[in-house]
Amino acid sequence: MIELPAIRWGEPYESLEVDEIAHFFTGEPIAKVHAVGAGIIRRDAKKAVDARRALQALSPAELIEKCKAAGELFESGTLAVGDSQQSPADFIEQQSATTGMPISMCQANVAKNAFVLKNIEQILGCLTRGLDLEILASGYGDEGRGVTVSYQAQCDALGAVLPSNSPGVHTLWLPVIPLQMGLVLKPGSSEPWTPYRVFSAMVEAGIPREAFCLYPGAGADIGGAILASCRRSMIFGGPQTIEQYAGNPKVQVHGPGYAKILFGDDCVDDWEQHLDLMVDSVYRNGGRSCINCSSIYASRHTKEIAQALAERLGPIEALPPNDPQAGLAAFTIEGAAAAIWAAIERDIDDPLTTSMTPLDRLVERPPVAYLRPVVLHCASPESPAANKEYMFPAVSVVECPQEQMLKSIGPTLVGTAITTDQAFRRDLIASVDIDRLNLGPIPTPQLDWLQPHEGNLIEFLYRNRALQVHV
Repeated sequence: MIELPAIRWGEPYESLEVDEIAHFFTGEPIAKVHAVGAGIIRRDAKKAVDARRALQALSPAELIEKCKAAGELFESGTLAVGDSQQSPADFIEQQSATTGMPISMCQANVAKNAFVLKNIEQILGCLTRGLDLEILASGYGDEGRGVTVSYQAQCDALGAVLPSNSPGVHTLWLPVIPLQMGLVLKPGSSEPWTPYRVFSAMVEAGIPREAFCLYPGAGADIGGAILASCRRSMIFGGPQTIEQYAGNPKVQVHGPGYAKILFGDDCVDDWEQHLDLMVDSVYRNGGRSCINCSSIYASRHTKEIAQALAERLGPIEALPPNDPQAGLAAFTIEGAAAAIWAAIERDIDDPLTTSMTPLDRLVERPPVAYLRPVVLHCASPESPAANKEYMFPAVSVVECPQEQMLKSIGPTLVGTAITTDQAFRRDLIASVDIDRLNLGPIPTPQLDWLQPHEGNLIEFLYRNRALQVHV
């Protein structure tokens, strides 16, 4: 069993309060984590400026090269994690054991996080729109137009309250270190593995360890203390979390994505050509990501589309995580899967909603449960199931006239629009409800890492302000 101390600006800290993380199915202890109280977090926050100064001792170019090396170590190296040496295979096995995710899904997320670290220079170039990082490092400079520009850092360290459902979200905070800002992380209660392995890989690559705080544990006060103490933070959660922090400029909230595929009237008759794309968008990563498609809108053929999806997704079984064909993750919180299924059953009772998949979706294997894929047909956007999202492969196919789609879809993190209608495309581009827009047959989970995802990190961490220098 691995023991994971808290990390306080790079230094391990053993607490009197120790939480245990167990195997999702057997209950066997996998790790002990040392949790700290809100008071320690608030006290540590006063030293965030030292983390930034430690990173400022290295240039952005030097930090970028060290991040690239960290990416290689994260993907392939044996690293000191807690009181143990962790190989890549150990990491994947431990992550699967505590989260219930299939081994194949964990392997895919390793590659995703490593890719971002190894390509951090290009990613930062796109996030900054080609701005010389030395301008961010010094606070001002000349972009090349003979005009002084200034960007003021809004924090010394970014706080992040991380989830356990999808390790791919860690790609959002990885670019912070080359920006010479520290990291204050609360790992997910059942997925501390990625933050600890990234920390170990970065330190091994030569990044100052005093730039990092990691506060593991299940206590709600940990996340609250981070959000209250850091001048800029990000948090991952559900609709209640979004509502709680809406309008707070200090907190960037990442919640349900409600990703959608929209068929234009000019392309919907050819929907069968795009069936593989629809299946992939719903099912990839076990349906657990905010970028998985949760609704498909079309003006006609909706029943046929829903039936074809049900024939492809409906037979998928809940398999053990070490099975190469496993694509569904377990719900490890007692009662969570049953509660979700009960909510779906209430929607199915609505006259506008029809389940196209059989009603044997809840698979209980105590102490965990699974939900097999669900495909619903909604006769109207007024159906209560039209714009909902769940942490498993579930999709609603919604019948809606094209001219009403953009009024009906609501907040949409990723919108794939299959249309060549130029007028409709202009409306899609103008829609303030769609964050990431794919024009053409692009799966909703297919990200371009050279583009911002759900808010630009640079715009969140820096303020463009006026600065004049007397020569």
